Amino acid sequence: MRSFASDNNSGVHPLVMEALNRANQDHAIGYGDDPWTEEAVRKIKEVFTADCEPLFVFNGTGSNAVALQLATRPYNLILCAETAHIYVDECGAPARMTGCQIGTIATPDGKLTPDLVRPYLKNFGEQHHSQPGAIYISQCSELGTVYTPEELKALTALAHEYGMYVHMDGARLANACVALNLSPKELTVDCGIDILSFGGTKNGLMLGESVIVFHPDLKRGAYYVRKQSAQLASKLRYLSCQFTAYLTDELWKKNATHANVMAQKLYEGLKVLPGIRFTQKMESNQLFLTMPRKAIDALRQSYFFYFWNEAENEIRFVTSFDTTEEDIQSLLKAVKEALQVR
Repeated sequence: MRSFASDNNSGVHPLVMEALNRANQDHAIGYGDDPWTEEAVRKIKEVFTADCEPLFVFNGTGSNAVALQLATRPYNLILCAETAHIYVDECGAPARMTGCQIGTIATPDGKLTPDLVRPYLKNFGEQHHSQPGAIYISQCSELGTVYTPEELKALTALAHEYGMYVHMDGARLANACVALNLSPKELTVDCGIDILSFGGTKNGLMLGESVIVFHPDLKRGAYYVRKQSAQLASKLRYLSCQFTAYLTDELWKKNATHANVMAQKLYEGLKVLPGIRFTQKMESNQLFLTMPRKAIDALRQSYFFYFWNEAENEIRFVTSFDTTEEDIQSLLKAVKEALQVR
């Protein structure tokens, strides 16, 4: 089955699988005291900054929960877009594990701005109200849009002015870097991001993410929070070794470039068809669009994809590192048939 539902549905890149096989040799000390984890830490520090602290975890929800626990206390308020993954798709895990109130902000494109955030920066020092403590953003956003460095710097400057931290969910950071032709460091450290959930599962890894702590004040207690959050793997080398492969010879960039290029090809083929309307700018590997419900139902007979807003007949297509030209052409052919376009 070929799927455009999510880049989570893709397989594992062969070079990542090779790294896993190499790590699967002999015995190794558990919980990260192994050469594979040491090498992965070195790689991450080379790519981001030598002053960062990487912690490997099992999954995206765990990564976000650990990062936000480090950035907040239970009396804090976490601000995010109303479409944010931590609010919509993680079953309340970040709220439960931080104890914080999650404050959502309506956005037209999934991206927060200082003007949108500023009205929520209030009640500081008032004991009856949750204290604004962190801003959560995702790069790319949940609507496939991409924050520019200028947009990120404006947000982090505002947060830091009020003594708050900024957590970036970088599940698709690679796709954003490719879209802007910038390095991971240029879109995180250089923009004032305090803590990052660095993902690769959507871009060729089997499993696992890395919480990368940039702000020195957030490093204290990080290892204990990871352990208490049930995110410390005993055979940690199987998580960490993947990141070495991912960051070697810019595999992350090659994979994300391919996914973005395939999305662009799909966009070019879809935008000329009658009955198709795009609801967001196409900036990464995610496409949001509407088409007649009859056509959607016909298409679902042969393809798996998600509704984004079923009431509006809005759907999402996502391309992956292993999406092929044949996949694109086959989907376009199926869409034309569903739309009864000759």
